[in-house]
Amino acid sequence: MTKKKLALEVIERLKKEYPGAKCTLAYDKAWQLLVSVRLAAQCTDARVDMITPILYEKFPTVEALANAPVEEIEEIVRPCGLGNSKARDISACMKVINDKYNGNVPDNMKELLALPGVGRKSANLILGDVFGKPAIVTDTHCIRLCNLIGLVDGIKEPGKVEKELWKIIPPEEGNDLCHRFVLHGRAVCVARRPDCANCCLKDICKTGKKI
Repeated sequence: MTKKKLALEVIERLKKEYPGAKCTLAYDKAWQLLVSVRLAAQCTDARVDMITPILYEKFPTVEALANAPVEEIEEIVRPCGLGNSKARDISACMKVINDKYNGNVPDNMKELLALPGVGRKSANLILGDVFGKPAIVTDTHCIRLCNLIGLVDGIKEPGKVEKELWKIIPPEEGNDLCHRFVLHGRAVCVARRPDCANCCLKDICKTGKKI
């Protein structure tokens, strides 16, 4: 089976398994998703979703967060880890959005990547979830599962995995597929203890077929 055919089969099976795929971070507005995805670095989504309501209660708008003292942002987001750097990035990012974009998050990769603290993973998440554009979010679940399944071969660098996946995944499927990788990685293909016997991909997965 070619990688492209394998990808299409993986997409269809995971669609049946997880029909309601969506971002696991809670947000109402585009700028809130930017904040959440920055806080999610080396932190669980569940913890981020506990912290952000506290942050938004005190700073409910882009302007409020842009003008907030970094120390006050850090005090709130500290439970997410790396509080100092995350607070600085969030503050700087909101300042640019407030001053340059009148409070609106840009809708293209080039301008998103120019925002402080925003990398390709974050930018793709915004493009796919907020603006409905083709996107592939190469988070740890995506990278791990793609290597185990055989969609990529021994590639761990996010940018290189994204590049390879664009070759085999239909553009309109990329964003939802990555959300389904997260769900599958948490429910079945768990790191260090994958439940291959109960995996819907076991007969087509490169690793599963060896077990």
